[in-house]
Amino acid sequence: MGTYMKLAKRVLETESPVMVQIQEILRSCKDAVSLAQGVVYWQPPEEALEKVKKIVDEPLTSRYGGDEGLPALREALTKKLQEENKLYKSSVMVTAGANQAFVNLVLALCDAEDRVVMFAPYYFNSYMSFQMTGITDILVGPGDPKTLQPDADWLEKVLSTEPVPKLVNIVNPGNPSGTYIPEPLLKRISDLCKKAGSWLVVDNTYEYFMYDGLKHTCIEGDHILNVFSFSKAYGMMGWRVGYIAYPTETKGLAEQLLKVQDNIPICAPIVSQRLALFSLETGSDWVRNQVKDLVKNREILLDALSPLGVGAVKGGEGAIYLWAKLPDKHQDDFEVVRWLAKRHGVVLIPGSASGGPGCVRVSFGGLKDGDCEFAALRLKKGLEELVKHGMVQ
Repeated sequence: MGTYMKLAKRVLETESPVMVQIQEILRSCKDAVSLAQGVVYWQPPEEALEKVKKIVDEPLTSRYGGDEGLPALREALTKKLQEENKLYKSSVMVTAGANQAFVNLVLALCDAEDRVVMFAPYYFNSYMSFQMTGITDILVGPGDPKTLQPDADWLEKVLSTEPVPKLVNIVNPGNPSGTYIPEPLLKRISDLCKKAGSWLVVDNTYEYFMYDGLKHTCIEGDHILNVFSFSKAYGMMGWRVGYIAYPTETKGLAEQLLKVQDNIPICAPIVSQRLALFSLETGSDWVRNQVKDLVKNREILLDALSPLGVGAVKGGEGAIYLWAKLPDKHQDDFEVVRWLAKRHGVVLIPGSASGGPGCVRVSFGGLKDGDCEFAALRLKKGLEELVKHGMVQ
């Protein structure tokens, strides 16, 4: 028996991470620019970084902290959840990023034989989290053809069938689509889950990334768990800090979440948690000031995608993404992504990785406007060639 045959079946059957494949493409294409990875171009607040420099050599920085997070950070987050998100009955657990928060929830809430629900296009890492924990009954619901918002009518039917899904996952605003879920729809999804006895996990990573006067909202209940992140809002991608807001009154939940937390990171890095606290002290207006400048990037890339035709591009109401449909005769999105990278020096995410074959995800958060214009010129030239002449070699 070879070594490969000794590996865990649940991992072997998990999708390969698309970002690893994209990084390989970037390395193989000299001077290619990325509109692929979901990052922002800014760093954490300067005053927060200055404060964290002063505590690097403190003994407590190098020690373990409480599993659930530093008390001062959790207190600040509880205040933030109440004042900004209107979540008054939620407790906080700090995690090593939002991805780890989601894995914690899957491990604590689901067994391998459970049925779970997502909506296309879905966040690829969350899909992988289900697979990696042995869950195979993953139902992928449709989005509205015009808005890509989750189809609540479909969900109502699914939640009325056996076996009833254990968990429903939505992202608001969406990754990979940038689609905004308005409060009435969010409440309807919540009500359907509560009636069916299903958990609802809402990923709010991009809560501050809202455009055109739209407002992000959260809801809470004894069946709802909200996930948040510092990565994008405060430019802390590499520092790895996220958090879970879970219902305080749900008996036994906190204890089970702590079991998982203690067995994976023990605690999020102390120095990162301190930076998160210092960043919170700068206030959410600092984040909104960074985000408002992304509107220009979005418009630049909407123009770059215009060769695909009217109605081909959706999303972008929130988050940092646009979702674009490729021409019908070029539905192999992985092949188109490789071609654009090799021939035109611009890299996107293939939609197949998110349950949306024949589409691509375009990120407008990672480049300053001048660099974004440069990338957009390459993208527009490539798409014009794709539409008129195909994938010329």
